[in-house]
Amino acid sequence: MSADSESFWRGKRVFLTGHTGFKGGWLALWLRRLGAEVTAVSLAPPEGRPSLFDAARIASVTDSHILDIRDAPALSAVTRQARPEIVLHLAAQPLVRASYREPLQTFDTNVMGTAHVLDALRGLPGARVALCITTDKVYRNEEWTYPYRESDALGGHDPYSASKAAAELVAASYRDAFLRQQGVAVATARAGNVIGGGDWSEDRLLPDAVRAWQAGGTLEIRNPGSIRPWQHVLEPLAGYLRLAQALWDRPELAGPYNFGPPPHEAATVRDVVELARAAYGLGEVAYGTAGNGPHEAGLLALDTSRTRSVLGVQSRWDLERSVGETMRWYRAHHESRDARALCDAQIDAYGMP
Repeated sequence: MSADSESFWRGKRVFLTGHTGFKGGWLALWLRRLGAEVTAVSLAPPEGRPSLFDAARIASVTDSHILDIRDAPALSAVTRQARPEIVLHLAAQPLVRASYREPLQTFDTNVMGTAHVLDALRGLPGARVALCITTDKVYRNEEWTYPYRESDALGGHDPYSASKAAAELVAASYRDAFLRQQGVAVATARAGNVIGGGDWSEDRLLPDAVRAWQAGGTLEIRNPGSIRPWQHVLEPLAGYLRLAQALWDRPELAGPYNFGPPPHEAATVRDVVELARAAYGLGEVAYGTAGNGPHEAGLLALDTSRTRSVLGVQSRWDLERSVGETMRWYRAHHESRDARALCDAQIDAYGMP
């Protein structure tokens, strides 16, 4: 980690939402190592399956509150008690297929939940930066071959994508109507497909692979030719930290940012599965056998030139290393290695860009 980053984050009051989730858990651990004072809010992790929150004992490194961001009064009370300087909003209903089953919950959490987080900052002294994490799926996907830029049209076929596009509009409205004049820089981060150890969510590629292969089963793949901007979880998290730090000194940089690998490194599902199987050392795969399922985009790539030029953010781990580090994490954890120690070791190996 760079000395500048460590000195910047040390003692900063950070309000983090979504710390019981995959990305939020990794970010809580990283902020702890940087010396930030983290107040965190989120739903309880799902019952009946493992979670990084429990495995890495994340409650012990934050002032942890289990609450629903749809509960505006409770959220506002915790926010005002925490007096945050920086807000990192990751809490969401993050799954495409789940959004087809529960569209109203998805819109309520992702749209109104974001509004509640930002509204809690109105009139709150000391707040300087608010970063809302959305997704690469906020763009109106025309299946074009060129990568999407931050200025391209928003949209969304499925409820998840549409709700995150709407969250972008909420963030822009709160920035322009309220928070900019209050001195709070509001930005959004649109990250490509994220992989890494500690993700046990349903309907995600590598968690599904790990579940199948650890049980001696076959991984069934719906759409092996789908192309995505895959990246290790530490890549966008490093970018979020860099963006928040830049906004602290230069609030005029507020706005949307894409985070992902260079566009030419976007890869197919089959590419990722084969790298995962090689890194894991075993595993059977059946391509195109899991049924059609609901609509999902087949081609998606991000233009990250703004992030590179404005923030100086560059990818450090290529696809092969990203997949390899992910599968090594799962194998080591399956062999009873401590989850927090595994995360800490990978944070040390990655460093701060």
